[in-house]
Amino acid sequence: MSAIEFQHVSKLYGSFKALDNLSFSIESNTITGVIGRNGAGKTTLLKTIAGFYPVSTGEVHVFSENPFNNLKVSANLIFVDDNMVFPPWLNLAEILKASASFYPNWDDQMAKRLFDYFDLNPKKLHHHLSKGMKSTFNMIIGLSSRCPITIFDEPTTGMDAAIRKDFYKALLKDYIAYPRTILFSSHLLNEIESILENVLLIRNGSVALHESIDDLKEYAVGLRGKNSIIDQVTKGMEVIYFEDFGNDYTYSVVKDIYPESTWLEAKKRGIELTPVATEDLCMYLTAKNKGGINDVFN
Repeated sequence: MSAIEFQHVSKLYGSFKALDNLSFSIESNTITGVIGRNGAGKTTLLKTIAGFYPVSTGEVHVFSENPFNNLKVSANLIFVDDNMVFPPWLNLAEILKASASFYPNWDDQMAKRLFDYFDLNPKKLHHHLSKGMKSTFNMIIGLSSRCPITIFDEPTTGMDAAIRKDFYKALLKDYIAYPRTILFSSHLLNEIESILENVLLIRNGSVALHESIDDLKEYAVGLRGKNSIIDQVTKGMEVIYFEDFGNDYTYSVVKDIYPESTWLEAKKRGIELTPVATEDLCMYLTAKNKGGINDVFN
């Protein structure tokens, strides 16, 4: 069953299209990574799901309802980012106590254990925390709320590597114990791909790719070899990225939709076949051109 559905959704700010004819669905009780470059439309997309923004055209359904200004959606969804604001007169312990009365699925024991593990000061005020500690506290709120839809928009801003790893482990362990629909926006795909089931790749406000993480790992293949042979082998293929290293040597990434015999023949002709990391693939698919930054110098 789909928890979220977009049908031909666009969002305009004047003449600027932040979202451009988006259509996709996200199944209940899955973890989806929303990936894209800065300005791609990730935050607008997530805030539209959360009901913060109305759409300009198309339809959005969250729990089969329009999420904009919808109390049912608001009561069953939490949006976590580095701009979360809490009452400035409440300290961290008081915010946790208030949250327990606000979220019906709140796990008070887990919130307190995470709070102690990350060594937060209960008397501190949220707006006095460092950027990293704010993100850590916001993460605790997001996990402990156990909302049916939980949205993390770049939630690790300011966190050091060790805390990020602990966060990913905590998220996965709690998701396994209490499944819900989780959307996770991040630039650090290499760090989070182990916790994702699906990837929604956004480019210029449009869906560039929506695949399971397993299919994404098999989506493309890299070819390294002499320019002339690479040109011959990839003729007519769907080339995603290429880079000329000089000295008659080229690296090319093509969509892996061709029969095994194609790759066996390429190997016979001296072409080296390599897997393509998911983070690199997403970078190639959202680049302005197939040569990336190299085209600037050609």
